[in-house]
Amino acid sequence: MSVVDDALPLHRLDQWRLEGSTFLIAWDDGRPVGHAHLTWDGTKLEVPEIQDVYVAEDARRRGVATALTHAAEAEAVARGHDRISLSVGTGNFAAQALYDRLGFEDAGLEPERVRGTIMLRGEPFAVDDTLVYLVKRLS
Repeated sequence: MSVVDDALPLHRLDQWRLEGSTFLIAWDDGRPVGHAHLTWDGTKLEVPEIQDVYVAEDARRRGVATALTHAAEAEAVARGHDRISLSVGTGNFAAQALYDRLGFEDAGLEPERVRGTIMLRGEPFAVDDTLVYLVKRLS
């Protein structure tokens, strides 16, 4: 795990350990290049939620985020879920385009402003963003 921890920011690693969520890691030639956190309980839409998708800068635009999203979807299906959700910042146009292409749709909730300080990996992290919630039906 230290190889991954040293290479990627893994912001929600403490949640994975404490809450039984799932961390997915993308590898390229033995090197971790991306991650996604998948939480199962206590989500906004009460379905599994993909969070904290990150791809190393030198690995972007190569399908890593797509592969992580597909892996999260497959994990949700394997656990018996028929929908999956995520939120994306209103200014993150690249991510919005990706999730649109992957079949995510507006969940019908008003955009939500998230502002303040949250704890990530035991450290305070300032947040000021407006999120849109998306959902996808899984086959």
